[in-house]
Amino acid sequence: MRTKNNLIAEAWILIEKSIIYYHDRPIGTVAALEPGSQALNYDQCFVRDFVLSALAFLINGKSEIVRNFLIETLALQSHEPQMDCFQPGPGLMPASFKVVSKDGEEYLTADFGEHAIARVPPVDSCLWWIILLRAYVKATGDISLAHQTEFQQGIKLILEMCLVHRFAMYPTMLVPDGAFMIDRRMGVYEHPLEIQVLFYAALRAARELLLPNNDNTFCINDVNQRLAPLTYHLREYYWIDPNRLNEIYRFKGDEFGKEVANRFNIYPDSIPAWLTEWLPDTGGYLAGNLGPGRMDFRFFTLGNLMAIITSLASEQESQSIMNLIEQRWNDLVGYMPMKICYPALEGIDWQIITGCDPKNTPWSYHNGGNWPVLLWLLTAAAQKTNRIEIAHKAIEIAENRLFGDKWPEYYDGKNGRLIGKEARKYQIWTIAGLLVAKELISNPSHLELICFEME
Repeated sequence: MRTKNNLIAEAWILIEKSIIYYHDRPIGTVAALEPGSQALNYDQCFVRDFVLSALAFLINGKSEIVRNFLIETLALQSHEPQMDCFQPGPGLMPASFKVVSKDGEEYLTADFGEHAIARVPPVDSCLWWIILLRAYVKATGDISLAHQTEFQQGIKLILEMCLVHRFAMYPTMLVPDGAFMIDRRMGVYEHPLEIQVLFYAALRAARELLLPNNDNTFCINDVNQRLAPLTYHLREYYWIDPNRLNEIYRFKGDEFGKEVANRFNIYPDSIPAWLTEWLPDTGGYLAGNLGPGRMDFRFFTLGNLMAIITSLASEQESQSIMNLIEQRWNDLVGYMPMKICYPALEGIDWQIITGCDPKNTPWSYHNGGNWPVLLWLLTAAAQKTNRIEIAHKAIEIAENRLFGDKWPEYYDGKNGRLIGKEARKYQIWTIAGLLVAKELISNPSHLELICFEME
């Protein structure tokens, strides 16, 4: 019988096996250990995916691969003058890269979305890159890397791309469908929660990493000017609990002027029927999206848990989110921590909003599937809110299934009981998710790599 110690040893063997080498130096990990033609692009290193492997390496004192990754991805950063004709704009980090050999020479080739489904740029990659750079500095004390001229310029390019003036009245970032972990059409375009929370975390990380000199003065000022309204906007307008739901239910539409209750012209009839029964008295969460005449009432896990970890959510809101997870455990966790969003789009909504996407059928993949990678976020949020019993329960569920199921990418079904129909096996961020969760349980001080204090 396989013990939990053997499980962790097996996980590390797989992580080590997944390492990509460039000029004999470790620079990342493949997305999944799937050999042959079936690998598709899973043999590449995805920036988003590697962040979790990087945290596992940093926690275990193996910082070289993370340093190399940060250096090489910075060298791949786009410096194109504009985002047009399938070319990335300045500051954008690639979604993924791979090592290619030609005539005895090795070089890196990057994908900025031009080879991705629907040609969508990976907006979250550059945000995760800054967050990881801060984690590397926290773990190693090597602030000199972040202070190198190339890194300071790279950070500023990202910020300039994110803070550029657009046709918008909100402090949030406007992005298309498919610009983050949910990389297929799911009706998450506009101002999705996940991007806004990562944006907030990247702004705070950048403020720590930028040297306070004349070259950075304007950039730091822009960061400070955006943080306060962004924080207020997300806490005030994205928040949903029973009190807020009652306010929305009694909203009047088509109000004009500054001093109005219904600032975004949300119609009460848009409140979905499932929500009024599902939302517990002591629970709450941040809505999935907010825009003109639109509030996405779906619960998106990554954005809500990252809001706790980064202190974007207030202490009271953080406890309410954990209350919701605890009281709606069967819906949000079930047989595998945890569901990427709830509820799934079904029927005519699935047809219209996903474009009849056969991979995102109801309760599968991004449309209500369960993703083990989210275990580390749940564990970190549980630690930060002193709700450690939630983390222990979730980890036990994952430990009992992941090895026997060969570390799949995602699970299907309303309660996550089925291995995903098209799920890749030996998914590296699934493996790293369990490793990081276990490390956070055994030593909560590791939270400082990814957490921010309340401002």
